[in-house]
Amino acid sequence: MVDLDLISKADHIPVLLEPIIENISPVTGVWVDATFGAGGYTRALLDAGAEFVFAIDRDPNVFSLAEKWLGQYPGRIELINDVFSSLEKYVDDVNGVVFDLGVSSMQLDEATRGFSFLKEGPLDMRMSQTGPTAADLVNTSSEKTLSNILYFFGEERASRRIAKAITARRKQAFFETTTDLAKLIESVLPRSKPGQSHPATRSFQALRIAVNKEYEELFNGLFSAEKVLSSGGYLVVVTFHSIEDRIVKRFIQARTGKLYSTSRYLPGSEVLPIQFTKITRKAVKPAPSEISKNSRARSAKLRVAKRTNVKPGKNLTLGELSVPIVGAN
Repeated sequence: MVDLDLISKADHIPVLLEPIIENISPVTGVWVDATFGAGGYTRALLDAGAEFVFAIDRDPNVFSLAEKWLGQYPGRIELINDVFSSLEKYVDDVNGVVFDLGVSSMQLDEATRGFSFLKEGPLDMRMSQTGPTAADLVNTSSEKTLSNILYFFGEERASRRIAKAITARRKQAFFETTTDLAKLIESVLPRSKPGQSHPATRSFQALRIAVNKEYEELFNGLFSAEKVLSSGGYLVVVTFHSIEDRIVKRFIQARTGKLYSTSRYLPGSEVLPIQFTKITRKAVKPAPSEISKNSRARSAKLRVAKRTNVKPGKNLTLGELSVPIVGAN
């Protein structure tokens, strides 16, 4: 039995947890929590009846936070520090895979990680803490590339104006901190009206997605999940903005034989194999009561699909699902 109230009192509140459990019950066998974070979904799966959970996260810092409660589930959890697109290296024939996408509240709250424009810290944004930082991207990318990143990854309408201002300013001094960049963006855009988000919100989202290659990672992770799920296994994905949800929606459309009617890349006369069936006909949104308790849930959407016994299909490309691809130059 899942104690939703107890889990919701954790530092990080799992989003849409109740409808997830409703759509995958009865929960049995081996599961993957592909975005472990504070472990809320892992705990919920184990409490609901899962025998074992492989808990994956690319952020090496998150696992220490679980030490205080791991002992409640002896021999039932394996922690893996890696990207979730590497699922096939660790698991096979599992009963379900859960993805909770985007940045966690824990990462936003830690100023030194550089995710938040509200707290001064190094302009970093790396989830795995390896590879180029957001500062590297902002200080070296061409104006066109920056504009495309802001527009396609953040859906920022003023992307060209912001990119132009960034490249002009960095001729004088490179960007090093989150607040430095946020102030520059705020100077370019009209101030927010009461109730609107900060002017830098979309730009910071876009840079985070670019730094961590989140769209490519999600895309590859979905195909990896397809390969490791057993027949009857569940694919569970929680997204937080429109492009993420579009990737998941179109992946499920492709794997339920429904994409051929909307994609010029797939012949309309072709009968596509069906690797999944839909459990949620449309995206599930949080109830007002959940949003009142957890404002992070406001933009969340849940999609659930169930694996068939058809062998995994050929990997598609981001272009075939009409997902934006931005070069880094």
